[in-house]
Amino acid sequence: MISLRRATRLSAAMLFAAALPTTLSAQPRLTSPKEFFGHDIGADYELPNYTKLHAFFATIAKQSDRVILDTIGMTEEGRPQIMAIVSSPANLKNLARYKEISSRLALADGLDSAEAAKLAKEGKVVFWIDGGLHATEVLGAQQLIESFYQLTSRTDDETMRILNDCIILMTHANPDGMELVTNWYMQEPDKLRRNTNIPRLYEKYAGHDNNRDAYMNALAETRNMSQQLFVEWNPQIMYNHHQTGPTGTVMAAPPYRDPANYWFHPAMITGLDLVGAALNHRFVLEHKPGLTFRAGSNYSTWWNGGMRTVGYFHNQIGILTETIGNPTPIRVSLVPDRQLRSAGLPMPIAPQEWHFRQSIDYSVSANYAFLDLASRYRETFLFNRWVMGTDQIKNGSKDNWTISPKRVDAMIAQITKDRATASPEANRAGGARGGAAPNIGSAVTNDRYMAELKKPENRDPRAYVLSSAQNDFPTATKFIKALQYSGIQVHRATGSFSANGKSFPAGSWVVMTNQAFRSHVLDMFEPQDHPNDFRYPGGPPIAPYDNAGWTLAFQMGIQFERVLDGLTGPFEKVNGVTTMPMGTIAKGKAGYFVRPEVNDAATVANRLAAVKVKASRIPTAFTDGGTAWPAGSWFIPAGGAADKVVTQAATDLGVNFAAANSKPGAAQPVQPLRIALIDRYGGSMPTGWTRLLLEKFEFAFTTIYPQDVDAGNLKAKYDVIVVGGGHAG
Repeated sequence: MISLRRATRLSAAMLFAAALPTTLSAQPRLTSPKEFFGHDIGADYELPNYTKLHAFFATIAKQSDRVILDTIGMTEEGRPQIMAIVSSPANLKNLARYKEISSRLALADGLDSAEAAKLAKEGKVVFWIDGGLHATEVLGAQQLIESFYQLTSRTDDETMRILNDCIILMTHANPDGMELVTNWYMQEPDKLRRNTNIPRLYEKYAGHDNNRDAYMNALAETRNMSQQLFVEWNPQIMYNHHQTGPTGTVMAAPPYRDPANYWFHPAMITGLDLVGAALNHRFVLEHKPGLTFRAGSNYSTWWNGGMRTVGYFHNQIGILTETIGNPTPIRVSLVPDRQLRSAGLPMPIAPQEWHFRQSIDYSVSANYAFLDLASRYRETFLFNRWVMGTDQIKNGSKDNWTISPKRVDAMIAQITKDRATASPEANRAGGARGGAAPNIGSAVTNDRYMAELKKPENRDPRAYVLSSAQNDFPTATKFIKALQYSGIQVHRATGSFSANGKSFPAGSWVVMTNQAFRSHVLDMFEPQDHPNDFRYPGGPPIAPYDNAGWTLAFQMGIQFERVLDGLTGPFEKVNGVTTMPMGTIAKGKAGYFVRPEVNDAATVANRLAAVKVKASRIPTAFTDGGTAWPAGSWFIPAGGAADKVVTQAATDLGVNFAAANSKPGAAQPVQPLRIALIDRYGGSMPTGWTRLLLEKFEFAFTTIYPQDVDAGNLKAKYDVIVVGGGHAG
């Protein structure tokens, strides 16, 4: 954490006041949003920006004894990303203890049920509420302001109980985007012409895809939040506010439609049923119509990488709501089918004009519904986090099979084949036992099919080994760092060891699956198997809600070994996020060689070009000093400037440099290219991600726009023009 600002302390007189009925204030009167911003939150045609939000949070933190304002990191554009910790004054005095309890129960390691129950009884539910992730979905950040004020100012019984039982982490998910979008909206003097159609991405690189980054941790804001969610605080529940609700409704909420991912703990499914019931029931009783869930919306729990979905793979109940609303008034549209009550839409809403303040009120009620449930079942939520973590540790410590759709499809295909080849008499006999293939229903036949489903080679891995001898070990280490940002426990080999009959050297990474966040480990290494999802047998497929596959190890080209049996060896646990292991340097008479598989060799070449030194590529295989080198290897000449670049790259990039005894005659100097990256007004996410990659590997480039293309003569200015993913033309 960068800083902590404690709220002002209660005076003796105010401590006495705390004992008075809760209708009296237990602290000085706080500055209201209307006093601070000049209007109520949710007023038509009004949007405060992040600068004002930050200032308001700081003001309340000075006035209230219920707040600690923390800065969890800096954004990609250099703004402080704040998180307000809201709870009772007594809880805030013991934050370190409650954080320890939350993390110990989440990690579960070394705790038996009696110890876990004792900690659950002592602890407080840690509840995360964020806003503003998608900056053009302006409701999320604005409800954060209003909810923050109500939780810090209200003295009703429910609020006081919530503050006593819960520690609420109120986090802004995208400060840069809020500043950009709100300033754009408010710059128009004519209120009727205000809009959020900004001319660039609302996150520096990813735009809307900042909600696809939680498994990669490529963005500064994601890393800041992952640190709090999976390392520092480990909240039991997190609530990710989004916009907008399905047409003809106001809000889409849990529980969600199928498919559910097969890796995470089944209590994620039932936990979402629980929180969804609390929200849906409260909205009905508060006469807030238009809430829909399950088949009423298209949101599922399949994919990893979203702010709320990554939590499922950490035994954390992740809540998503999608709510309508805009500071410019809108209408609830008429959808005839949504005027009929159903199990997924208990209380339909009539078409009507809709004001932003109504959306704020819905959002605040949703926050209170979930917080009320968390308060009432405080010990249960804390203890259940331990149960899920313990189950994951046990499953990673023994032979375990996770059943995927393809394996079930294979079983069905075999049953169908057996039916087709069986005699009519046998099929009739089988039908008497349920219409299955011959003898299906008998223990012997069922055991045979289940044995096929659970072949020994289909066991879940107990560990993954990333050899330090692989050609691009720095990229393997970047992958490990992405896991560590998400709270995954990693070990480093301090000596050589064997696994699967293979030898691995010291320095190799070992990721065990006998850990509480096992689901995330498996999901990052194993290919996804999305189920065939059809509207009816033989009918059209139902498209996945979001990404169907995302295996980071494959995306990064990591070489790893699946280990299906228990693994021991000279391993040490790595605390925190690892530093890049130092690369080796062997200087030859002519200079250095670098293998072509090393991604950061391009970074080295760019650094050399910056100091007027040219690296070379060798287009054919060759031998130097008895060592065979593949085609595409890099050659770097020895010399003062080059030597400095090599030393720095070995230190911060982990690149290995081998001795070059002579410069191969076929070596071709690498000429720095004049690179243009095409973008568009409004922003392109593929272009943004490409820009991030170019910057990470230190390529010099120029961003151009369609009118630059229309002007022509690009060949005179650029050698390469990069077009991002069909979105930038």
